[in-house]
Amino acid sequence: MDEEVTPILRVGDAAAAVAWYERLGFAQQSEHRFEPGLPAFVEVARGRVRLFLSEHEGDARPDTLVYLRVRDVEAVAAEFGVRVDDAPWAREIELRDPDGNRLRIGTPRE
Repeated sequence: MDEEVTPILRVGDAAAAVAWYERLGFAQQSEHRFEPGLPAFVEVARGRVRLFLSEHEGDARPDTLVYLRVRDVEAVAAEFGVRVDDAPWAREIELRDPDGNRLRIGTPRE
């Protein structure tokens, strides 16, 4: 097994969050609830990149910042209708998910 880190992001509505993250190329991998009607804990993945989306209030706080390195930031920017900025280390965009979590997304410079 490869070691990895998986950020947990707080979401108010896991189904709505999954739909938004699908626009970023993520796909839902799993969903867990202790019982029907209780908060959801969902895993989404884009290749080897994974995120946990949690409706549990104590798991994380809104306004978290996660940096994602992708092969083609231009495609992501086009999907969301935003402009790509040039930084010395990458071409980047910044998005906010429906719950206010920030995602800085960049393609590293060669």
